[in-house]
Amino acid sequence: MIAIVKSTVLHGLDGQIVEVEVDVSKGLPCFDIVGLPDASVREAKDRVRAAIKNSGLEFPVMRITVNLAPADLKKEGPIYDLPIAVGILAATGQLPMERCRRFVCLGELSLNGALRGIAGVLPNVLAVREASLSEVVVPAENAVEAALVEGVNVFAAGSLSEIVGFIRGEEDIAPYKVDVHTLMSGILSEEPDFADVKGQQAAKRALEIAAAGGHNLIMTGSPGSGKTMLARRLPGILPDMTFEESLEVTKIYSLAGLLRSGTPFIKQRPFRTPHHTASTTGLIGGGRIPRPGEISLAHQGVLFMDEMPEFSKDALEALRQPLEDGVVTITRTNATFTYPARLMLVGALNPCPCGYYGDPTRECSCTPHQVQRYMARLSGPLLDRIDIHVETPRLSYDEISFLGKGDTSAEIKKRVERTRAMQRERFTGMGSNKSPKHSGANQVFCNAHMGAREVRFYCKLNKGTGVLLKDAFKRFGLSARSHDRILKVARTIADLAGSEGIEEVHIAEALQYRLMDMRL
Repeated sequence: MIAIVKSTVLHGLDGQIVEVEVDVSKGLPCFDIVGLPDASVREAKDRVRAAIKNSGLEFPVMRITVNLAPADLKKEGPIYDLPIAVGILAATGQLPMERCRRFVCLGELSLNGALRGIAGVLPNVLAVREASLSEVVVPAENAVEAALVEGVNVFAAGSLSEIVGFIRGEEDIAPYKVDVHTLMSGILSEEPDFADVKGQQAAKRALEIAAAGGHNLIMTGSPGSGKTMLARRLPGILPDMTFEESLEVTKIYSLAGLLRSGTPFIKQRPFRTPHHTASTTGLIGGGRIPRPGEISLAHQGVLFMDEMPEFSKDALEALRQPLEDGVVTITRTNATFTYPARLMLVGALNPCPCGYYGDPTRECSCTPHQVQRYMARLSGPLLDRIDIHVETPRLSYDEISFLGKGDTSAEIKKRVERTRAMQRERFTGMGSNKSPKHSGANQVFCNAHMGAREVRFYCKLNKGTGVLLKDAFKRFGLSARSHDRILKVARTIADLAGSEGIEEVHIAEALQYRLMDMRL
């Protein structure tokens, strides 16, 4: 007899329905799984056999063939344990066939019949909804994560025997529900405060501008000047994530298997700090089984690259396309995977290998050639994609011993949120009927995401301001991309000041943040 149970397969962050076809027939006892399974799927037959027996059910001593359709998509992971087990029980008459067809089943089985949590439940349940299906069975450990998807009834169970009783109608399992408002309104973990940072007023101002416009930023300074300290405080001044943004980030972490059991929903902006020995694959994503890299794990948050020139050349150059497009595309022989990568890149570096080039108190031991070669590790095209360049000079004793405090993160965050609100209103077309329209993947929410069309429309200059930018462009040999980056940063500075137009003072400040362009 043949039974069909539905499950899912992921292709990057997108999924589709898989039909688990189980045929139990007379013949020599064997258990075959076909349909392009990987090793973990092929091992399911041993887990399923033990789980069925140890749950007090009958495992057929017959010929069992399982087909995972469509057969041209690679099937990975232990997610198919549960649908295979349910299919065998339905094919042998131990479960009603029609009720089994209603549910999409996801889950790993232990040898004693318990259901274990799996990675990637959220994108899998989203695939269920997109397929216009409405009932899914998941492990109890993944219940909250799965219930984030509206329009799908999530039935969470802890064991195979519990699911069998539910499908037979002998046991009632109510659909699991979560209160999204309660999840979003919970207290966030405390972030380090900007008030604790001594001195570095110029860098603090640059970070506020970066946060207000979503701009990438790079800091240059000698060791101990506070670059890492400043970067770690950036997430604390960024606007809180919306539910849609949180759902996007949670999907990525779910796929990567990084969701903790106590935090199935991510509502705090990510802050990723890969070590400079990270490989290109670790940074961008990929591998034998493609998975999101650090750049996607930082989606809607911050990717902090300390000692940036120490990263491999290939890894740094691989950042260029994701920083420009907001997505990273991984191509394999038989498939292409796309992951979101809309983030703020924050880099930190010393001015030379020893770290003391230009330091007023310590002499640099590097030769001019060593300094030039060190700085050349960051290519011009990469620096073009970083909007703000700022120096963090060594602090004086008076600055370190000063007992007063500057603005707190909460105060800066209010200014950032007010500025971001102005940008959202502008880019949703509320400001002018003639403004460019945006939708879908091209939606613009902050100044850093503007394309050439938006820059021309929203960053118009008066005659005097245009002359200032023209002179700087010629004098410093800026590229066309740098020109647009300056305009974007100037637009953000004007927004922070509450100015409708971009004035000369805004362009002048934005030009100060192209420090490394002027050195090249």
